[in-house]
Amino acid sequence: MLWLRKWLRRFVLALVAVFAIGVAGYSVINPPTTPYIIAEKMRLGWVDHQWVAYDEIAPVMVRSVVAAEDANFCQHWGFDMRAIRLAIDHGANRGASTISQQVVKNTYLWQGRSWPRKALEAVLTPAVELVWSKRRILEVYLNVIEFDKGVFGVEAASQHYFGVAPEKLTPTQAARLAAVLPNPKERSAAKPSTALRKRAASILDGAATIRRDGRSACFED
Repeated sequence: MLWLRKWLRRFVLALVAVFAIGVAGYSVINPPTTPYIIAEKMRLGWVDHQWVAYDEIAPVMVRSVVAAEDANFCQHWGFDMRAIRLAIDHGANRGASTISQQVVKNTYLWQGRSWPRKALEAVLTPAVELVWSKRRILEVYLNVIEFDKGVFGVEAASQHYFGVAPEKLTPTQAARLAAVLPNPKERSAAKPSTALRKRAASILDGAATIRRDGRSACFED
């Protein structure tokens, strides 16, 4: 059994080293793809994914996804404890995953709710928060998140839905893009349902609110 413990220890150390290099590397190097993008490309036979720099994304788009997915993004270290408590109180009707957690899941891990994935996410999220800036987290998030079937990243989504570059998005367009999350396969920013229009209007108000009350300060100039 001694040899087994030795090899297991080596495996764990190697895994830690791989993830440490990955976290440090992606703080400055743009991820060329992700496990989920690869899986969808194999399933569909194609994907639309084009990287765009943070400074080439309309600020209202950034505020919109924060308002929609993680309004306290600037105030937590990767886990929103208040949202987690609310999720526990409300059961499955409420989500508590932060943008930082979504970045870790989408960039490094696989989809699903298995305990091994959750455990890795719990370890990697604080590491990403420690090494990356808040702006970098949002830049990667906006470049790897799915906005429609096979459409990944805000560059592809802006062109796909509205025929414009992400820096040209209007507040309404930005809010509608944010409103398709987290169910992009069931929602359309170009042909919004009544429910999506209402959600987009709420996001529009939320984006203005977090700018006004300072909750966007960590990623705004």
